[in-house]
Amino acid sequence: MVLAIAAWFSFDLGSYLQFDSLQQRIGDLRNWYAGNPWLAGLVFFAGYVAVTALSLPGAAVMTLAGGALFGFWYALLLVSFASSIGATLAFLVSRVVLRDWVQQRFSRHLGAVNSGFEKDGAFYLFSLRLVPIFPFFLINLLMGLLPLRTWTFYWVSQLGMLAGTAVYVNAGTQLGELQSLSGIVSAPLLGSFVLLAVFPFIARWLLAHIQRRRILAPYVKPRQFDNNLIVIGAGSAGLVAALIAATVKAKVTLIERHRMGGDCLNTGCVPSKALIRSARVAQTGRRAEEFGLAPMPVEVNFPQVMHRVQDIVKTIEPHDSVERFTGLGVNCVSGDARIVSPWAVEVNGQTLTARNIIIASGARPRVPDIPGLEAMHYLTSDTVWELTELPQHLLVLGAGPIGCELAQAFAELGSRVTLVTHADRIMPREDPEVAALVHAALEQRQITIHQNSEPLRFDDRAGGRQVVVRTADGEQSISFTHLLLAVGRSPNVEGMGLQELGIATSPSGTIEVDEFLCTAIPTIAACGDVAGPYQFTHMASHQAWYAAVNALFGRFRRFKVDYSVVPWATFTDPEVARVGLNEDEARKRNIAVEVTRYDLGDLDRAIADGEARGFIKVLTEPGRDRILGATVVGYHGAELINEFVLAMKHNLGLGKILGTIHIYPTLSEGNKFAAGEWRKARKPEGLLRLAERYHKWNRS
Repeated sequence: MVLAIAAWFSFDLGSYLQFDSLQQRIGDLRNWYAGNPWLAGLVFFAGYVAVTALSLPGAAVMTLAGGALFGFWYALLLVSFASSIGATLAFLVSRVVLRDWVQQRFSRHLGAVNSGFEKDGAFYLFSLRLVPIFPFFLINLLMGLLPLRTWTFYWVSQLGMLAGTAVYVNAGTQLGELQSLSGIVSAPLLGSFVLLAVFPFIARWLLAHIQRRRILAPYVKPRQFDNNLIVIGAGSAGLVAALIAATVKAKVTLIERHRMGGDCLNTGCVPSKALIRSARVAQTGRRAEEFGLAPMPVEVNFPQVMHRVQDIVKTIEPHDSVERFTGLGVNCVSGDARIVSPWAVEVNGQTLTARNIIIASGARPRVPDIPGLEAMHYLTSDTVWELTELPQHLLVLGAGPIGCELAQAFAELGSRVTLVTHADRIMPREDPEVAALVHAALEQRQITIHQNSEPLRFDDRAGGRQVVVRTADGEQSISFTHLLLAVGRSPNVEGMGLQELGIATSPSGTIEVDEFLCTAIPTIAACGDVAGPYQFTHMASHQAWYAAVNALFGRFRRFKVDYSVVPWATFTDPEVARVGLNEDEARKRNIAVEVTRYDLGDLDRAIADGEARGFIKVLTEPGRDRILGATVVGYHGAELINEFVLAMKHNLGLGKILGTIHIYPTLSEGNKFAAGEWRKARKPEGLLRLAERYHKWNRS
């Protein structure tokens, strides 16, 4: 660098970049070119091929210079062929020198890449040439390592680089026309620079258009459509998507094969929270003496509890009813939907067409393959609401959120409950200390918990039903009267024609979608539980906005789904609520964090309510108050977490929460006190010592 700077001043190299000097040299070169057009073109062509073949920097500058010297058409001809030939030579050098070694050394990792390039290598190369993610010289070298024919590489490069070459040559032509510095602000030159700037966006749009046409080519597109949008599934995701479409005056058809409202209304969030509320009241009654009341016997009328649950579902049902959505402009159809083309859906023997289709078919409880299970007449989160008698001994298989919530609720209502999980702790997605607190609360309800226990088989004998589990100490038999499966959920993808259309599913069964929620067919999107990765009602609604807006207005602008701030809660007692990272995840992902904790046992309102347990834990960036995640374990934790959700969404740090007035006495003060703990740990000790000395002096 020192030598380069010294040479710059010693040899007055800057003078070569003065406008007058450049203009004089361009004039000399043009004069020579006018007398020797073929020789000038040949020299330029050979130099360009050499630079490209040897992967040297300078091809872009040479393209601009070619436009300035030769004019648009001659320069385009020279650069187009020189760049493709030079790229092919670099491709061959890479192939001869490196391909065999790379393929042999990394054969296990390159299997899928090789397979993809053998099938669609030309299209991948065209995409990179049109919208280069990597520099051109790097593309040349990488392609030489993969199973792509030389002739294919050449003609695809020739075609793919043509548009970009034309834009650069045009810019060089305009630069060559400058007569003075004032010409820099001329319309043609500015237009050329604008074209250089917007070309990547134009190329990206063109590539997307080509890819879309390529995918849809095998299908016959209707001349006109019955709808703007068809939504399959009337759960949380489907209802929101249909509502958005109707709100913006699009014609939308909503197809549901069972009940409007989906799982959340009928078998999930609403009935489970109604049941949990009844269970909590029963449990509070048993604690009467803690609140200075005389002991009161708690008698659970289980049929009446279940009747209340169904009454609450019926009360909320009109919010999601056919009548309401029909009144809002949605065409509601009941039946099984099957997608027969990118624009057509069959239902009840009728074919409906739409420009776009959204799959929001949800998920169902997963049933594991365990010998003897089918004979057990098991319950799931879908069917447990059909119970009319309280289970005497309920075995819950699975210790995630659903398993823990229902296990605790039935125990509080009077059932004997046994919880079995193959994991080493309940609620494995949460921090160990969180799981330990909930574990203790479940055991306080006399729930028996078997961890690290793998169910092997079920038996229905004269002595009653039982399951045999494998533990670290060997096999063990557990008896029960009722069985509840809570081992996860499986997406509803069967019978909709997805396989025939080439719409892939992930190993977990969810439909594979891109960052815009689009499937392999560009006119078909998916959202909610059927798409993942989060199976929450609020996430389904969140995704539905993106799916609907991208489907209806995607030709103008598309939006990537925002997963940056995703909260969730488990409604056990104490409640567990979380957003962002927890300590366990941060450690596994090697993310540096600072942890601040505030115990809710010190919170005045929690003490007054007799709920002085749990904690608030906040993860922040080292040395900063930016929140990376928060976990609340305690009374109404699902409500307390929302302040942290808001703060993370809008980049508000703990300092902002600390500086906000919170009503006294409330549970939300805990969030402010957690922020105060963060500040207390970072108090300026040096300044405080100076302040102490100042106050001591001031008293004298």
